[in-house]
Amino acid sequence: MPDGLDPRRGSDFAALSRQIRNAGLLRRRPLAYSVHIALTLAAFAVTVAVIAVVGDSWWQLLVAVALGIAFTQVAFLGHDGGHQQVFGSRRANDLFGQITGNVLIGLSYGWWIGKHNRHHANPNKEDHDPDIGDGVLAFTTGQVAARSGRLGRAIVRHQAWLFFPLLTLEGLNLHVASVLSLLPRGERSARGGHRAMETLLLLMHATVYVAGLLLVMSPGKALAFAAIHQAVFGVYMGCSFAPNHKGMPTIGPDENVDYLRRQVLTSRNVRGSMFVDWLLGGLNYQIEHHLFPNMPRCALREARHVVRDYCAHHGVLYTETGLLGSYRAALSYLHHLGAALRDPVAVPALASRAATRTN
Repeated sequence: MPDGLDPRRGSDFAALSRQIRNAGLLRRRPLAYSVHIALTLAAFAVTVAVIAVVGDSWWQLLVAVALGIAFTQVAFLGHDGGHQQVFGSRRANDLFGQITGNVLIGLSYGWWIGKHNRHHANPNKEDHDPDIGDGVLAFTTGQVAARSGRLGRAIVRHQAWLFFPLLTLEGLNLHVASVLSLLPRGERSARGGHRAMETLLLLMHATVYVAGLLLVMSPGKALAFAAIHQAVFGVYMGCSFAPNHKGMPTIGPDENVDYLRRQVLTSRNVRGSMFVDWLLGGLNYQIEHHLFPNMPRCALREARHVVRDYCAHHGVLYTETGLLGSYRAALSYLHHLGAALRDPVAVPALASRAATRTN
């Protein structure tokens, strides 16, 4: 068990929760969200309008970059809706999430909310957190030991160097996962999902996206536009979520840890100005967001002072770093995990460990 994780201290969060609630940091902020939503959707609409104005020109590749940024900012709004931060009713928040997710950026809201809720319940917990599940990259020593095949091991050996290049495919990966989740055998939302409606909305998005590009520009330019747009979207999304937990302590699959420490010790905050708050969609306050997922984004900066002081008083490690430092920590962790596969002497031992786990 990582240092500081104590499963017996379940009551500490209740006192912190009272402080946060008494400070009014959980109440809805309709005016702040109204302004933020209006500005974000206006920027999104202007970017789309610029595509039509620029027409069949290679200058569209610059517009593709802008649209990738606009997509991510809209995704942040959907994230807030999914956590019930925006409106007072669950129905309104879910409808908002479906509009921003399925319609505007082409991601299944039902699939995402199910996956994301499992992450929030067990951040960095092996076999429970889908964000550190086995995939192209390895996030735990067990995944490194189980990695087989030349290509799989080669990727893990150099995964720190490959991290950002692979993020260019993350946008496409999110779209594919959204579609697969809506197939008859696909993964359902934690809330049961509305498969037919979500499928219709995703088809609507795809139709408008493809037809819109082909009506404005030649097929070659449209393909280049889509490639750059989705690459920027993937990199921006990955760079917003990666600093939050990668390189922080992991929890074993059978370990029991109280809520306060489970959320704080596995999360990392990113210091910065209001620009960083906008750039990362409030996800830079990852500790506060994990402790209070339904806290409005604009209250997280103020909550940080309360949570940080509370953790200091109770001896709970509160990790905070700069933006570049957060990436350095995440990449160092990935590089460290791949070290065993860069050592020829260690590879047979890893294979033996993997066989033991399988048996």
